[in-house]
Amino acid sequence: MTKQQIIDTFDPSQPGLAEASIFGLPFSAEQSEIIIIPVPWEVTVSYGAGASEGPEAVLDASFQVDLNHQDFPGLWKLGIYYDAAPEHWKIHSDKYKALAQPIIEALENGADLNDHPDLLAHLATINKVCRDLHTEVREKVLFWMHQGKKVALLGGDHSTPLGYYEALASLHDDFGILHLDAHMDLRIAYEGFTYSHASIMYNALQIEQISKIVQVGIRDFCEQEVDVVQQSKGRVLVNTDSDLKTEAFEGKSWAEQCDAIIAALPQKVCISFDIDGMYPWYCPNTGTPVPGGFSFEQATYLFNKLAASGKEIIGFDLVEVAPGENDDWDGNVGARMLFHMCGVLAKNNGLPTGERIVFAR
Repeated sequence: MTKQQIIDTFDPSQPGLAEASIFGLPFSAEQSEIIIIPVPWEVTVSYGAGASEGPEAVLDASFQVDLNHQDFPGLWKLGIYYDAAPEHWKIHSDKYKALAQPIIEALENGADLNDHPDLLAHLATINKVCRDLHTEVREKVLFWMHQGKKVALLGGDHSTPLGYYEALASLHDDFGILHLDAHMDLRIAYEGFTYSHASIMYNALQIEQISKIVQVGIRDFCEQEVDVVQQSKGRVLVNTDSDLKTEAFEGKSWAEQCDAIIAALPQKVCISFDIDGMYPWYCPNTGTPVPGGFSFEQATYLFNKLAASGKEIIGFDLVEVAPGENDDWDGNVGARMLFHMCGVLAKNNGLPTGERIVFAR
């Protein structure tokens, strides 16, 4: 069947098709405008685990998402396709995560790794395997982008988008990252791991095409990270949760704050959304939860304003969703945020998403 024939015969009001792709959509990869690349990876996890299960949790929950999105009612017709992650990504994540834990435990106990040559050797191996992953992610992203697809990354821990940023850097001379997170992620080789989840934005700064990182919701950081910000010569702009809340308490609206955040970004923007940026009750099982944060609606409002700002959204990643043992709440929240972000990406890039549904009040 042609894509139009599928659209004409598909009933978006019925439950998502179990045999279909993400959100129960019936389109093939070739028929879909948006490709989701899952990266089930959490080798350097330093606190709570489970992020490598996040992509699958989001996929499972996505079939319960109603397709008639108020802001983007026609989004489903574009097609969103969940690409298959290579089997060895999850296998390597589990294998090398186990290899990393003794290193983390030794450091937490005050050990000098130079006194443990076996751990040093394992550290070198882990750094190499992580670098290999980023290269493979980069190649997969470029494969789809060269076919004219809009591509998003679904992690995994926050280390996973580095290859994605490298792919964007090969196609765009200058872009910024809108970084929503509870953490700065500017640690340098945290716990010895060059590609730690806590080092993603420091590693992003090594990509010269990334001219600006604007952080939103930050509420945990170390002295080293503050030094990185101060030495960045304005390349990193930090909006801490405390500062944003203080402004709000003193009368500044979220709309005004969003305008200032967006104004600080360059013309081309990639969104990086660590789910722990939101209030912890949205995703209580995320790896490193921190009190405070912003709401689901604040995030979607910011994204909508960015989409309408005249700036170009060139991609996004959504990371650190981790499912709970007894419920799928985290996956549910992640799936709904993913669907909204796909709508924002599509609308900003001129794809038809339909007119916003307006109800009389």
